Amino acid sequence: MSLAQALGYTSDDKLLIINADDYGMCHSTNAGIQQLLDEKVISSATIMMPCPWAKEAVQWAVSQPHVDIGVHLTFTSEWDTYRWGPVSRIPTVSTLHSAEGYFPSDCLTFEQTAHPEHVYIEMIAQINLAQQMGIVPTHLDNHMGSLYGLESGNDYLGMVIDICAQLGLPLRMPRYSVDGLTLPTEALRRLQHRVRQADALGVVIPDYVINLPFKQQLGGTYSSFRDLVASYLHSLRPGVTEMYIHPAIVTEELKSIHSEWKQRDMDFEVFRDATIRRLIQQEHIHIITWRNLQILQKSL
Repeated sequence: MSLAQALGYTSDDKLLIINADDYGMCHSTNAGIQQLLDEKVISSATIMMPCPWAKEAVQWAVSQPHVDIGVHLTFTSEWDTYRWGPVSRIPTVSTLHSAEGYFPSDCLTFEQTAHPEHVYIEMIAQINLAQQMGIVPTHLDNHMGSLYGLESGNDYLGMVIDICAQLGLPLRMPRYSVDGLTLPTEALRRLQHRVRQADALGVVIPDYVINLPFKQQLGGTYSSFRDLVASYLHSLRPGVTEMYIHPAIVTEELKSIHSEWKQRDMDFEVFRDATIRRLIQQEHIHIITWRNLQILQKSL
């Protein structure tokens, strides 16, 4: 039985989850994501518990218990002057942070230096903190893909899958492919091993994941970005697909953090766009939520 059929649809139905990553990163991100959730044009969001604005995000999410909020497991801090570090006590996870107390800025450094025990401690700490503050997580995913071993082959997905099985949380990990991301053969082989592990432990994962660009493409316009999203929707395959975006309201705060604010604005606008909303209807795409997958997982 396919995942779509297990969710009560047919094997030919196209199901889409639209997730907003980086909730809690800054106030501008929070404002944009909350507006999209209010307008019901996205399915869910995942929160970065180590970030300075996570508390604001949590407070809003707790007041909206119908909204799907997952934990965006965070082990990197990529901006030059706006940084964050572990929520665990620093000496406990010494391989995860710099002398200044911040996570590394890139995935390769993390993969090469992080001790598995420290990674596990910090994953549990981030999830526990979210729960202690009132979040009831619906799913897990990961900031920048740092746990997937995409740079060096050193992945931590085994621990993530174990945690998902223990806590009844579905996971962002594609059964078949990641659109918008080219994976080497060895990475695909490791992914299939982790898929089998997830199946063995009853952890529900989507069939496909669509990775939209983080940065504005050279010479890119909103129109060209909308066309890209439309092309993905046109070619959506039967089954369950997650598409994740990084929306934010453009403010001076956002511009001071990084230079990618134009792409964040496009991410904010694209699923509010009448053309895209009409296309979703025309293509008979069913928008579902991570909570649907979580309910299924708990019933297995």
